[in-house]
Amino acid sequence: MDFIIDQKDLTAIVKTNVEKLNATNASDLKGELAVLNKKSINNIIIDMSKTKYCDSSGLSAILLANRLCKDTNGKFILCGLQSNVQKLIEIAQLDRVLSITSDEDSALELIAQ
Repeated sequence: MDFIIDQKDLTAIVKTNVEKLNATNASDLKGELAVLNKKSINNIIIDMSKTKYCDSSGLSAILLANRLCKDTNGKFILCGLQSNVQKLIEIAQLDRVLSITSDEDSALELIAQ
């Protein structure tokens, strides 16, 4: 499985189990996010600790998660970014828009606030 989803109450932790988040699997991630949204899950954490590369399709899926959470007054947090993915997000200036933490525990603390 490319994406492992762990659901706790109204929070979902999505772990990317792929080395590359790109056009081949980003649509699958978007599909998972849409399912979570339909279930009224409005707090989503995406743990990308296993992902070393992300392209524009991957960023599109991340931005979709952010929008779905914002539209339902939830929180979206990205965590576990590898340096290459972190650089891409900074170049795209998405680090100003997205909530980013170093790990899953920090992300859960942020949601609990």
